Amino acid sequence: MISLNNISMRYGAKVLFDEVSLRVAGKDRVSLVGSNGAGKSTMLKVIAGLIKSDEGEVAISKHTTIGYLPQEGIQYTGKTLYEEIYSSAGDINKIQEEMRQIETEMGECEDTSTDEFMDLVNEYGELQERFQLLDGFKLKSKIEKILIGLGFFEKDFDRMTGEFSGGWQMRIALGKLLLSNPSILLLDEPTNHLDIESLIWVENYLKNYQGAIVMVSHDRSFLDNITDKTIEISMGNVTEYSGNYSFYQKEKVVRKELLENQFDNQQNYLKQQERFIERFRYKASKSRAVQSRIKLLDKMDLVELEDEESTVNFKFPPATHSGKVAMDITGLTKSYDGKVNVLEDIDLLISRGEKIVLFGVNGAGKSTLTRIIAGIDTNFDGELKPGHLVGIKFYAQNQAEELNPDLTVLQTMEQSASGEIMKNLRTILGSFLFRGDDVFKKVSVLSGGEKSRLALAKMLIEPSNFLVLDEPTNHLDMKSKEVLMNALQKYNGTVLIVSHDREFIDGIVDKVIEVKNKKLRTYIGNATDYIKVKEEEAKSQNQKVRKNDKPDLKQKAPERPAPVIDHNIKTKRKELSKQISPVKSRISELEKQIIEIEKKIKDKEVLMAKDEFYKGGYNVLDITNEYNNLKEKLKNVYLLWEAETEKLNNLENQLT
Repeated sequence: MISLNNISMRYGAKVLFDEVSLRVAGKDRVSLVGSNGAGKSTMLKVIAGLIKSDEGEVAISKHTTIGYLPQEGIQYTGKTLYEEIYSSAGDINKIQEEMRQIETEMGECEDTSTDEFMDLVNEYGELQERFQLLDGFKLKSKIEKILIGLGFFEKDFDRMTGEFSGGWQMRIALGKLLLSNPSILLLDEPTNHLDIESLIWVENYLKNYQGAIVMVSHDRSFLDNITDKTIEISMGNVTEYSGNYSFYQKEKVVRKELLENQFDNQQNYLKQQERFIERFRYKASKSRAVQSRIKLLDKMDLVELEDEESTVNFKFPPATHSGKVAMDITGLTKSYDGKVNVLEDIDLLISRGEKIVLFGVNGAGKSTLTRIIAGIDTNFDGELKPGHLVGIKFYAQNQAEELNPDLTVLQTMEQSASGEIMKNLRTILGSFLFRGDDVFKKVSVLSGGEKSRLALAKMLIEPSNFLVLDEPTNHLDMKSKEVLMNALQKYNGTVLIVSHDREFIDGIVDKVIEVKNKKLRTYIGNATDYIKVKEEEAKSQNQKVRKNDKPDLKQKAPERPAPVIDHNIKTKRKELSKQISPVKSRISELEKQIIEIEKKIKDKEVLMAKDEFYKGGYNVLDITNEYNNLKEKLKNVYLLWEAETEKLNNLENQLT
């Protein structure tokens, strides 16, 4: 469990947190939300202990472990992919190394009857038991499961980590976190570097995660499917909502209306009191009443309303006229170094006005196809015919590199703007998170994310009739994504998008093209429709496999000779049966203890979640210690239960 108590942080004149308190416990699933710059990533770093707050304290209960995934910036070198993931196995790693050392020492012993040798045997047995309790024997399969789930192939396992690009480096970091299995996972934009398949795998993995999760993400579907608590950071304060992001949005509207009513009522009350004070300020007979009201107003907590960001109704310039066919591709084959085909003999016809998303694992060829369609990559075989008067605008993350570093943000936009859009440049830039004096910053001082947003905004205000967008939402917050999604919905040109943001895609596209095994496959519908079809296909395939694995019951079984009774085996089975009975009894007793302890822990959590818990009336320290002791006791009982269960399995296997 982690408690943040009266945390305050400032950057210059800006207040990020003002005496903020919150708790994370058990299996909490928390999302941190708020506008860009509100302090979400900073909050994660404070919890992780990477930065220290100006005031307040972070209290971490004993045995709590924390795993933190930043947005970017991790680079691994010097090991193979498998070795790097394996290195995060923690205690399992240490135990295995100790076991190897003891094996070596045992092999060097000439006399196996000595006390020294027996001590080694006993120590080895204890280590082996701990290794088994930590699922050490399943470590290899767990590593492989995580790596394949994150999109790596078996052939990648022996590749050096330095060979992987930035996005894959972040997947390695995530894989290490999942294997280390910390008590609390802190994830800052974990979906940014995932494709749709690995994103769904991570989502399902986190749904079943046994620890707590605190995350920052702009993927609404991801938040909705995992989290059950939302903490909004705004104006230096935190507000808790007991539901996922969709719940938070609805509840916020209700709370806003209540707050506005409270604000109006308080303002009316203040005006009444101020009129009274002004009226009788200099009247001696009313001086006591006046002073009393002044003191009352000084002590009053004023209701504050959050600054409302103006709603941006951004519209693209009307799509320029073009023919009915936007793009006709025939027999397209693309290889690198003339050796490996990424795309092979594909045909694709894109009609005017279609809105399409490309799905596929990283490396399948999605970005390659967009670059070919946009005319950036001309080194391919086959035929590509743009339609009559088709004007393509292309956005990829590296478009930011083409910006002029000497221009300001506003000047960069002015280069591409014309007509009515010229009047609305400040508003449009606001929707892409450039607010106030930000528009006068030079491109050279912008961060990578800011440059990407500027490149996207610049491209979108230029006249076109075919937009090709490669991961356009990676650096946008929720409101900016909504502005872009609404604009794309109303855009009357053709759109081709590479993205894994399901909510964003669902609001725009009417066709999904899957890039897989160098070929294309088309699905009518949006991302949700596509995922349902893929799930049905997987289900059907699993049923087919199970059906094929079933024995043919009609086929006569081969005759088997009568079994020969071995009296030694019968004796051994009797002895094993005697051993099994007490083991089963111990397991049953341990299961009762687990149920009882879990109930006590739940009761404590309900008590500690009450608003008045920290306000007095409860012995916070004693109750917190009791809670931590119960958690530790539960962990120990589970270890005993696992050991007894393993023992029972071994005994029963000997019986068969």
